[in-house]
Amino acid sequence: MAESQPRFGTPAEALASDPPRGAPSDYVQLLKPRVMSLVVFTALVGLVLAPGATHPLIAMVAMLCIAVGAGASGAINMWYDRDIDAVMARTRGRPIPAGRVAPGSALGFGIVLAAGSVATMGLAVNWPAAGLLAFTIFFYVVIYTIGLKRRTPQNIVIGGAAGAFPPMIGWAAMSGEVSLASIVLFAIIFLWTPPHFWALALYRRGDYDKAGVPMLPVVAGEAATRRQIMFYALALVPVTLAPCAIGLSGLVYGVGAALLGAAFLGLSFAVLRDHTMRNAKRLFPFSIAYLFLLFALLLVDRFTVAPLGVG
Repeated sequence: MAESQPRFGTPAEALASDPPRGAPSDYVQLLKPRVMSLVVFTALVGLVLAPGATHPLIAMVAMLCIAVGAGASGAINMWYDRDIDAVMARTRGRPIPAGRVAPGSALGFGIVLAAGSVATMGLAVNWPAAGLLAFTIFFYVVIYTIGLKRRTPQNIVIGGAAGAFPPMIGWAAMSGEVSLASIVLFAIIFLWTPPHFWALALYRRGDYDKAGVPMLPVVAGEAATRRQIMFYALALVPVTLAPCAIGLSGLVYGVGAALLGAAFLGLSFAVLRDHTMRNAKRLFPFSIAYLFLLFALLLVDRFTVAPLGVG
């Protein structure tokens, strides 16, 4: 497959050539609010579970910085990917390919939000959390969007780390450090990301093929993708039980995670055996609910059962 390259100029050219336009709702859409909501929630869980204490106002500022940083990443991602977004049915209604927001305006918007979120996190919360936030934005924009997405079918595997950092940032915002427990939270999201996105890629294969994005179903085929979904599901479920093993959570989370994991494995196995897209279309939305419920159970467990200790 020929490598897909962006069909536009440099950031400086984009900023210089495009007059600002677009309604406020279009700029909100640039932030990818649906993605942001899951990012913010997992970061909140990391913050709540972390040892230490801080003023509620500082905690709110930390969460706002994480939300704004995630939105900034989304805006810059939409600026860079506007050529392939225009080709894909799922994304061609986004503000830039639809002509509602100028590319340079979106880029400037994202850069300002990124710089502001990191600076505010450092000055108002702590610099370890700010450093992690800055690295997360860099990883999503430079490593994933620019470096991996158009070049390798492992784009989601490696790039998935960007979506796994928020609970670590939340943890660092509260404690000022990274610990084993926060790494476990990172690992859960990291292993969850490939089966989540590959389920979508299975039934959106034509879109990715048309756009020249080497997602796994396009490059390796549907059968290989189904096997990889099953492989990552098998790797993920034991890791979701690790919070119990390290004393981060107790019985409430453990039982819930086991039941949810059984359902996730069952649906992943159905995708493996199915030669239609029916189960892939079921797995994608279920995977979102699965991750949300796992992290919700961590909160429930935290406030109902005293944890044994934190690794």
